Amino acid sequence: MRVAAYAPGRVELLGNHTDYNQGVVLAAAIDRGLKVSGERRTDGLVALRSSSFGEFTIRQENFRPQTEPRWVNYILGVVQELIDANISIDDFSAEIDGNLPSGCGLSSSAALEVATALFLLKLFGAHLPPLEVAKLCQRSDHRFVGVQSGLLDQVTSIFGRAHHAVYFDARTEEVRTIPFPPELALVIGESGTKRELAGSLYNQRLEETRAAAAALGLVALRDITPGELAKRDLPSLLYRRAAHIVGENDRVQRALGLLAQNDGRGFGALLNESHESSRQNFENSSAELDLLVEVARSLPGVYGARLTGGGFGGATVTLCESSAAARVAEDLAQIYLQRTGIESRIFVCRIADGAR
Repeated sequence: MRVAAYAPGRVELLGNHTDYNQGVVLAAAIDRGLKVSGERRTDGLVALRSSSFGEFTIRQENFRPQTEPRWVNYILGVVQELIDANISIDDFSAEIDGNLPSGCGLSSSAALEVATALFLLKLFGAHLPPLEVAKLCQRSDHRFVGVQSGLLDQVTSIFGRAHHAVYFDARTEEVRTIPFPPELALVIGESGTKRELAGSLYNQRLEETRAAAAALGLVALRDITPGELAKRDLPSLLYRRAAHIVGENDRVQRALGLLAQNDGRGFGALLNESHESSRQNFENSSAELDLLVEVARSLPGVYGARLTGGGFGGATVTLCESSAAARVAEDLAQIYLQRTGIESRIFVCRIADGAR
């Protein structure tokens, strides 16, 4: 029996790096994703084939993180976590295909993990609740890939809903879908500079934000408001890292009211604030991301723009009027090419349903 599973990528709207600080996030599943399809086999092998990255074969008894090719770790890690959860996984073949670009901040790694988990659960007749699937994929990130990621990406890929943003509280694990105004649209702009979280400053930022919380005597940075933080004394680096996380949590909460009021300008202003904080306080932007944001903000019909995802390269998200979206995408691509020589993929993003 051949089975298949699909999981979308996600765009982070607000709440940058807040999930591993027990904070709140606003994101959305997008209309680009990855499909994993395949069947059982009986020769002792797990055989993987990606339309983008090639083929790989391994025996289960040889499972360990691979230095090359690294893309297989997102699959092997999920297999190992399912086995550790006492779910029987035998030999199988899997093919990976889709239209979600990798390494650009749209969470292709989480989409691959979620699609793999759902594929294997279906193939071997097992079941886990949706949030448990997300946590299992996160553990795979931690233990097999080496990235101490939060839970946002997997949660958004699983719980996404068409025409809705996903609100996620990483402390209480509350997940809510928030109607997204139809007169607003999102444009994704790839910077053309890929990021590699395991080898980047991602884990360092995690350590810095936890050090800031400890210095403030807090369980996590969500336990202090921007006004309270301004009165506290911290080393400059830790203060700036904390200011970003605390500000992002506040921006997410303010955004909920603005979306309910269909206030595109107000919501866009929060995106602008977020990017400036990423640039100055968290230092996870780049020259290319800054340029995409600067150009996008100059275009008619645009309300705001910011980097999306982990940063350190990757992509931006631009909030604009729906009627202007196609023109914004075209102009942004053309101007970015003229300024950098980089032919970037820039596209209008539809908010889509989650994994299936």
